[in-house]
Amino acid sequence: MKINQISVFLENRAGQLAEVTKLLSDNHINLRAISIAETADYGLLRIIVDDSQKATSVLLENGNIVTMNPVIVVAVDDQPAGLSELLSLLTETDINIQYMYALFTHQAGKAYMVFRTEEEQAFVALLDKHGLSAATADELGLK
Repeated sequence: MKINQISVFLENRAGQLAEVTKLLSDNHINLRAISIAETADYGLLRIIVDDSQKATSVLLENGNIVTMNPVIVVAVDDQPAGLSELLSLLTETDINIQYMYALFTHQAGKAYMVFRTEEEQAFVALLDKHGLSAATADELGLK
């Protein structure tokens, strides 16, 4: 199951991240995950929120440059080697990870990791083959 991730281009200036998170907060949109990458000129904020359609609309209405992309969220055992075992499977099948980060959510001994890869179908097939599955929006409390 693919989950919607929102990417927001930020000016590389003090307060820009605070403005975006306040805008989301003021509109009762809850963050589930956040990742920031930056260059000298701009930052790229990647977020998963409880209502991606509403968040995208609010951000666009307030002049932000926004894109929405599908990502795959996988529950891994929240213990040493939980993530390492999954990454080893990806290495064995030559699936390249473009980026990854963690969700704030932890449930029943599981940590949730967000993955973006060009080989989405191969990634999902690999998960199925090894008894793993992509998390659903319902499981994560997302709309």
